[in-house]
Amino acid sequence: VQLQASGGGLVQAGGSLRLSCAASGRTFSMYFMGWFRQTPGKERQFVAAISRPSGSSTYYADSVRGRFTISRDNAENTLYLQMNSLKAEDTAVYFCAAALGISGNYYNLSTTYPYWGQGTRVTVSS
Repeated sequence: VQLQASGGGLVQAGGSLRLSCAASGRTFSMYFMGWFRQTPGKERQFVAAISRPSGSSTYYADSVRGRFTISRDNAENTLYLQMNSLKAEDTAVYFCAAALGISGNYYNLSTTYPYWGQGTRVTVSS
């Protein structure tokens, strides 16, 4: 599967952005999907994940729970991350990721995901 993330930009604190991740290749609904973010000098940090095929289960990092919402549209082969009440500390490059299977509860580990998009930059000004 090939992934293309988009939707990043500059926003004021308290504002909102919606990130998209367009998938091509094998059937999108087969993949467990996740969002991660990274700042300079740090490892990629888990943000959110969503189960396959329907997205009936979602998972969030404590730092974004209640502010971010992950969703998927299998008909459009697209993953979304709606980000509300943005804070300066949300500033990062955001990556979407895909995996055919998840072992146990390791959805929050970047090593679980073999497929990655190129990243989209989000900058929140305070």
